[in-house]
Amino acid sequence: MAVDEKLLGRVRTALRARRGVAEKRMFGGVAFMLRGHMCCGILGATLMVRLDPEQAQALLAPPNVRPMDFTGRPMRGFLYVDGPAIRTAGSLKKWVDRAVAHAAALPAKRKK
Repeated sequence: MAVDEKLLGRVRTALRARRGVAEKRMFGGVAFMLRGHMCCGILGATLMVRLDPEQAQALLAPPNVRPMDFTGRPMRGFLYVDGPAIRTAGSLKKWVDRAVAHAAALPAKRKK
C-alpha cells in the first residue's frame, strides 16, 4: 500500500519541533519513533496513533476513529484515524501530540 505523501508531509511538519523522532518503514507504511517507541505513523491515507490503552478506548467515539486491526485483531492502545478527523492542521497536531506524549512517558528502549 502506498503512503499518502501529502499526509506524510503534514505529520513531518507536526513533528518538526520534536527532538529524538526517527522515521522508519513499518507495517507497510511509515512509523515515527520516539526513543525507540512508535508514537504514530501512516498506512495509506490513514494516521496510526499509539496511546495509553485506556485513553485510546475513550477516544473511539468520534467518527473516523477506529481500533487498529492490522492483523485482523484490534491492537490495544493503537488507533486508526481517517481523513475527516485529521483534515485541519490543528486536528492532526492534536492526534500527533497525544501519541508523542504517550511515547515520551514510556521508558527509553535500549539499543540492541
